[in-house]
Amino acid sequence: MTLEKLLPSLRSSLPHPIEPWLWPASTHHLPAGDLSVGGVSLMRIVAEHGSGTQVIDIGEFRARADEFRHAFYDADVSYASKALLTQAVCRWVEDAGLRLDVCSAGELFVARRANFPMDRISLHGNAKSTDLLRTAMPAGIGRIIVDSVDELDQLAELAFGQGRQKIMLRVIPGVDAGTHPAIATGIEGQKFGLSLLDGSVDRAVTKILNHPQLELSGLHCHLGSQISNAEPFVRAAGTMVAEMARIQSRFGVTLPELDLGGGFSIAYRGGEVPLSISETAADIRHAVRNACDRHMIRPPRLAVEPGRSIAGPAGITIYQVVTVKHSGDRRWVMVNGGMADNPRPCLYGAGYTARLLGRLSGANEEHLTIAGQHCESGDVLIADALLPEDIHPGDLLVVPATGAYHHSMASNYNMTPRQPLIGVENGTVRTLVRRETMSELTRREVGDR
Repeated sequence: MTLEKLLPSLRSSLPHPIEPWLWPASTHHLPAGDLSVGGVSLMRIVAEHGSGTQVIDIGEFRARADEFRHAFYDADVSYASKALLTQAVCRWVEDAGLRLDVCSAGELFVARRANFPMDRISLHGNAKSTDLLRTAMPAGIGRIIVDSVDELDQLAELAFGQGRQKIMLRVIPGVDAGTHPAIATGIEGQKFGLSLLDGSVDRAVTKILNHPQLELSGLHCHLGSQISNAEPFVRAAGTMVAEMARIQSRFGVTLPELDLGGGFSIAYRGGEVPLSISETAADIRHAVRNACDRHMIRPPRLAVEPGRSIAGPAGITIYQVVTVKHSGDRRWVMVNGGMADNPRPCLYGAGYTARLLGRLSGANEEHLTIAGQHCESGDVLIADALLPEDIHPGDLLVVPATGAYHHSMASNYNMTPRQPLIGVENGTVRTLVRRETMSELTRREVGDR
């Protein structure tokens, strides 16, 4: 029997193990409860940038982008920029040889400012404005993912004189990926895509084929987020290939591209196992090939769109405990952050884990609720966090797996300045996005006179 098992207090005063898949691969223990990520002490980050800070391990981001590029070696991999986008991120994506997906005028603006190759960009969105389309087409954007027949009418008016524009049709494959309803996008009755059941696809194909400057390059679908096994992708591949075969038979056109979207799961809590990228790539490749053989059509060029699965595990967030109190049957730990820097728990019950940073505790652990600083009772970051019972104001907490949909979804609720985004790599620290200042909260105001 080990000393750890004989002495629980000794066990709780030792550094907790770094759970697989939950932390950047560069994470390791430093003395006195500190952690190192990207070769940089997190206590150093706090000393230089304060708490309430998001950190991104640049090497981890690059490694995960490379993992997708190698797993899908015979396909196009497009990084879904909505997960996390800055000019620096654009450069990492370009360096990795990936394409880039954008879904707003702002994301397109950032990509252009970073000089990302326009022919490697795809434009998504269920409500693209005429101004956005008017900006994208002359810029030479690689693909426009059309979401509705109305959008095609806009494109038809804008396309003349703009050169030939490649179009992909986003369709609803009718595949339930088993995710939360708020992040399920592959089923009927949600806002994205053209239904396969009501003739919308045929109307869209007809409009494209009748326009001399629109080129139908393929079909696109997206099933949702946090997909934990390959089976939904396999089913979608069969449905999409069958639709491509139907279009070929009816319209006499062979579609060269098939985009199955993203949604690859990551781990957010200890014990969770993310989707295997290499195994999923093999399963998808096999499903597409078999479906094409069955329908006797030429295999299309495959594409996927990871976002969270590249950025998410590369990020961590450091908070400071402000107060600790009992209310009802809970013990509450309030931190200097919350729904303005991480709205995901409020939006769809997302779960996270947290650990003490900067000291080792010999106290027993208990289940606590970590709540944010905002004036909403639903501002709860972690409903059931296991932390030392001697936790107190001034302590630091670090939350892993916060690289995706945190910086990108941050708001100024309660007039809270947004957190900085700090990059770490090989022992160096880079400020990617500085902390917002109070004066910037009123910069856009015109005044009342």
